[in-house]
Amino acid sequence: MRVIGALTGLCVLLIGMFVAWNWTMREPEGEVPSVEPRGWEYRWGDSPLDSDGLPVWLHAAGSGWQPIAFPANPPDRDGRDKVWFRLRLPDNQWHDPVLFIPSIDLIAQVYLGGRLIYQYGDFDAGDRIAFAGWPWHMIALPRDFAGKTLCLRVFSDYTSIGLWGQVRLIDRGEAYSQIIRRSAWDVAVSALALALAVFAAIFAVSGVERRSFGAIALFGGASGLMLLAEAPARQLIADNPLGWDLLRAFSYYMLPVATGLILAHWLKGSARRWMRRLWALHLGYVVLVVGLVQGGVINLSLTFPIFDGLLVATLPAMLALALWQWRALDGSQRTVVLCFAVFAPLLLADMLVAHGFLPWQPIPLSFGSLAFSLSCVAISLHRYHRVHRELARSHDTLEHQVALRTAELAQLVEELEGLSYRDALTGLYNRRHFDAAYAQACRRAVSRGECLTLAILDLDHFKRINDRFGHDAGDSVLVTLAGLLKAHQNTGESVCRLGGEEFALFSHTSPAALAARLERLLGRLCATPITRGEVCLGRVTFSAGIASYPMHSASPDGLLRLADEALYCAKRGGRSTVAIYSASVEPCLQQAPAGPGTRHAPRSVGGDAATPDERRQ
Repeated sequence: MRVIGALTGLCVLLIGMFVAWNWTMREPEGEVPSVEPRGWEYRWGDSPLDSDGLPVWLHAAGSGWQPIAFPANPPDRDGRDKVWFRLRLPDNQWHDPVLFIPSIDLIAQVYLGGRLIYQYGDFDAGDRIAFAGWPWHMIALPRDFAGKTLCLRVFSDYTSIGLWGQVRLIDRGEAYSQIIRRSAWDVAVSALALALAVFAAIFAVSGVERRSFGAIALFGGASGLMLLAEAPARQLIADNPLGWDLLRAFSYYMLPVATGLILAHWLKGSARRWMRRLWALHLGYVVLVVGLVQGGVINLSLTFPIFDGLLVATLPAMLALALWQWRALDGSQRTVVLCFAVFAPLLLADMLVAHGFLPWQPIPLSFGSLAFSLSCVAISLHRYHRVHRELARSHDTLEHQVALRTAELAQLVEELEGLSYRDALTGLYNRRHFDAAYAQACRRAVSRGECLTLAILDLDHFKRINDRFGHDAGDSVLVTLAGLLKAHQNTGESVCRLGGEEFALFSHTSPAALAARLERLLGRLCATPITRGEVCLGRVTFSAGIASYPMHSASPDGLLRLADEALYCAKRGGRSTVAIYSASVEPCLQQAPAGPGTRHAPRSVGGDAATPDERRQ
């Protein structure tokens, strides 16, 4: 049910994201629409220069020009790296017209009416022409451009040559508006992905589920940086095209590494080993590319086709390995695989659009990236919560990491600790636990001003039972009384066996309420037939003495002595009764005759008589 709920929530989130994405991509109303220019022509090679140093092809109307639907990748390239495109511009409809080009492969000069109006990259470097990045280009046009010929001179040693994306004639203000509007979604998703990366990194440092959260942090950081580096608004943040492309390349190349790490964490056996080999292959490619690009051996642009060719092979292989173990995965792991199955096709489609294998269109890669990141974080948090819940249960016995890694050892330590604080016969807490718990209860009663009531119980004529029926019968009586005490124990109370036939109970209830409960328990004990085999042990009773702080003592430390004195009076009063400490205890003690038949030596409440512990010996 939890998995179904998670999938339902994820579907609702994706639908909301899709609606928001469509809203950001819509054309605003009330604006002069942008126009995609038509009538492009191309010509392979490079133009010679005239006497004024201008290209001759700017004015040539020869038969060398051929029509093309879009100025990119003309046929019959045959390894050539220079091409010309030209276009007769339509009528002007805009106040501040610009030609907006999403990207150029790789560098270009733009001429209008025989005059150079824009240049990107360095054409004068000869054989050393270098890649300068893939920014968008906003080329300002004069208001009288109508009917003039626009020429583009393009160089590229990349797999593609020419323009890329939707080339538009548009008003400058509207162009900026579309850049911001179409970047808003990717920037928002990028910020969320980076926040998830930081969040996962913090959990990874904590040491629990370190590998899982570390891989999620890497994926969130890589996808967030890639989306930010691809958002059109990046040039408004910093005008450094090559720097943005370096960032985009590194983050893009790290995506399969992070994805492989995440999936390898969930898989087992040979599938995990193959997944490790795949992400290690991509990691090796990243290291190699960084070294070659920084050493000036290869242009950054040439590393993309190689990586994309590698990704076409490895990404479906990763998905196949994950689906191979589908039956062995639990519900949460299947959710991760499903989200990856959404993300992988989007990543491949974005790559195919970039290389021109698919018509240009915006690919909602951010949906798959965010869904995959959120599912991984949610499931890892669920596992993290479950782990910490298990750690909390065993916190009193071992440290968190020992309890997590060695659950059996933690259980053994807990059992040994329980034996040291419990009476082996009755299962009640023993005197050792009583001393510690009672001292803590005293401190709490003083600090919070609470009532603390102590009762001491002693079985009547217990020695007779042992002498007549044997010690096994006496043990049966002790177990019976212990069971009744546990059954009548309230929340927050502690019941202990002090030793022999003597028990203690302390509570935060009033002495009268505790006495009434003990009297009911005494009636239950009297009515309970206790047998040993086929032998009935007869009627068994107990006596109890109760004292309470602050009613009977200015300090809770003195309750043990006062409750013992009340117990003594209960014994002297005929046994089988519950006595609450009061001033009447003093004459009871003073009238007690000394002798071998008495349990306590006679003393007054405030005198220097022997302590209760001394009288129990």
